[in-house]
Amino acid sequence: MNIDGTLYGRDDARVSVFDHGFLFGEGVYEVLRTYGQRPFLFAEHMRRLRASADRLALSCPLSDEDLLARIRDTVAAAALPGDAYVRILLTRGVGEIVYDPAACPTPTLVVIVKPHVDPPVEAVRGGVRLALASVVRNHPGSVDPAIKSNNLLNNALAMQQAYREGAFEALMKNHRGELCECAQSNIFVVRDGVLLTPPTSAGLLVGVTRGFVLECAADLGVPAEECVLHETDLASAQESFLTSTTREIVPVVRIGAQTIGDGAPGPVTRRLMTAFAAAVPSRLS
Repeated sequence: MNIDGTLYGRDDARVSVFDHGFLFGEGVYEVLRTYGQRPFLFAEHMRRLRASADRLALSCPLSDEDLLARIRDTVAAAALPGDAYVRILLTRGVGEIVYDPAACPTPTLVVIVKPHVDPPVEAVRGGVRLALASVVRNHPGSVDPAIKSNNLLNNALAMQQAYREGAFEALMKNHRGELCECAQSNIFVVRDGVLLTPPTSAGLLVGVTRGFVLECAADLGVPAEECVLHETDLASAQESFLTSTTREIVPVVRIGAQTIGDGAPGPVTRRLMTAFAAAVPSRLS
């Protein structure tokens, strides 16, 4: 683990209780993974990190090049036997217990590295079930989901419902009742050969992997659209899958009480999974 440029072991790492990331949730984060110890889609993750930070009037103290070097140093120090899960946290920093950003002159930058864990093989081969969360995704006029914020209570409550129901993930609706995104991933469905995913206007975090999958779809000639989706649309979906940095593409075969298609991963999903794996080496840093 790396805190403001200093390496620590897991049991020795400490952040002040007066850090506004701890006190108020004032901070943003990104999660990357490595392939062959090299970060994947690093530039895209950094653009999103800085965009999230800008919405909080929070500055990152490092350039992309210096942050990449810090990640590489932390990954090397971890000496993992395989690939790494990398979590970057940028907070307002340490200050008095007030809301004034001026109370925190120096932001805190943490890099956490731990072993990457792939989704279970049976999930990738056979697909997974999603819970339909009763918790509504944050309204964009509240804590905007477009900010990848350290304040994750909304997501945590949705995932806790999924755990109680024995589901792999929680699919959330927005304040209008539209399907939005999952607690930890973006959602896609396939209908009549067209790849559909909720639009940014649904109030979601625009996933880096979501964007990469749309690139893969374009390369394959698979038509793709951003489309407002409702629970009733699931009955006409032939396929579904979710996407995230640490999971890549995971087929979805059931959402709530609705079986998707024939209840097995479909051909478009499989083609995209193959294309994803083939394209990874070209996007490593």
